[in-house]
Amino acid sequence: MAPESMRGSLLVATPALTEPTFARTVILLLEHSAADGALGVVVNRPTSAPLADVVPAVGELANEPRVLFEGGPVSRTTAIGLGAIDARALASGATEGWSPVVPPLATVDLDHDPALLAASLRALRVFAGYAGWSPGQLEGEIAEGAWYVVDALPDDPFVRDPGRLRAVVLQRQGWPLAAAAHSPTDPSLN
Repeated sequence: MAPESMRGSLLVATPALTEPTFARTVILLLEHSAADGALGVVVNRPTSAPLADVVPAVGELANEPRVLFEGGPVSRTTAIGLGAIDARALASGATEGWSPVVPPLATVDLDHDPALLAASLRALRVFAGYAGWSPGQLEGEIAEGAWYVVDALPDDPFVRDPGRLRAVVLQRQGWPLAAAAHSPTDPSLN
């Protein structure tokens, strides 16, 4: 039986995942299927690069902090826009400039007219690169205890303090996941 799609879910690195690329990360899954694998972006790793210097057309549309985010180790020169679509734009059914992930989240065409995007978006973040898994790979990592899979709230990818996102997401899960919210960086020190 094929696993249910986890599209729109958050992957939260467990304390056992110490590999530096993904340690303490929170990833929003943008795509997931048994046949194609999975693709997501790390939503809690801002860089110091001002977004206006990297993608000037949408720099002012982004939420604070208005910086480029490190989306993952794959294709780091690719920019992925992630937006929260305004309720009126969702209700209209028009998807010009964006493609739905799970409402209200959508990937955003960063080459689209910024004025039209501004009319549809209530939040925006831009990520350099992404995280990707071949078919069955992510499910294997979850089975090995590398990731917690939890529901995302619509504003999770756009929080003002992304460095606290992992702890906030885990705390709202209740016991036993809440206990991992304040796990030390090095689990052997626990």
